Amino acid sequence: MTNRTLQIGVVQFACSDSAEENISTASRLIRDAASKGAKIILVQELFSGLYFCQEQNPDHFKRAYSVTDDPAVAALSALAGELGVAIPISFFEKAGQVFYNTVAMADADGSILGIYRKSHIPDGPGYNEKYYFRSGDTGFRVWDTAHGRVGVGICWDQWFPEGARAMALLGAEVILYPTAIGSEPGQPAFDSSRHWQRTQQGHAAANMTPVAAANRIGSETVGDKVQSYYGSSFIAGPDGALVAEAGRDGEAVLTASFDRDTLARDRATWGLFRDRRPDLYGLISTADGRQS
Repeated sequence: MTNRTLQIGVVQFACSDSAEENISTASRLIRDAASKGAKIILVQELFSGLYFCQEQNPDHFKRAYSVTDDPAVAALSALAGELGVAIPISFFEKAGQVFYNTVAMADADGSILGIYRKSHIPDGPGYNEKYYFRSGDTGFRVWDTAHGRVGVGICWDQWFPEGARAMALLGAEVILYPTAIGSEPGQPAFDSSRHWQRTQQGHAAANMTPVAAANRIGSETVGDKVQSYYGSSFIAGPDGALVAEAGRDGEAVLTASFDRDTLARDRATWGLFRDRRPDLYGLISTADGRQS
């Protein structure tokens, strides 16, 4: 009989510049989450190493692998099969002559169901991703895992309601965002953590779909750059309320469970998808937000 409970886990930790060490830490925390009942477990963005996008340095392209060769994808997909859980695995992808910020979706048997390439690529101080990553070409993806239908965006994607709505329209029962976010260079007093959370809580409420985000913690030095990450990983329920939240510091394992039938019934009852007016939304797909 199909499990009708959506059992979500989120892990949070500080990254070193050792892929072996980070994969070991992620694996330990994933095991902890699984022992607490989690069946779909989220790890933070680009967790294999430091967040190298603080600087523009061509040496960092050496960090990229194909999906079949990436050590984190290999290790965590094997772990997914061992534990019988689903894990979206964030990695720096080399695809021929281009590079992407990518998630590989591992199912509970260890197989890779497919990949999602980050759609929205930021470009600003401390977050120089356009130097490394091409804009994703997969479109938004949702996968039928053994434990539920899962949509995954990546970090900057989480600020765009259109992406969350697209995944909801594709039938996502939960939307997950692996993340690397923290301090803003040149703005030491600026803290976006609550804004960051509220934006995604809005996606959960507007789509009546649980949303979870995993962020890293600690300070990282890359070249002559130093950046701190504010953790605050969370799971939000279908009404947008936080049901689990990590601190700004320290490793964390979060879990939450939702009844899939109740989620589906409530989405239907509220009529948010019934009453959509896509005939009025054409300006959303224009470059300058103006109607022709």
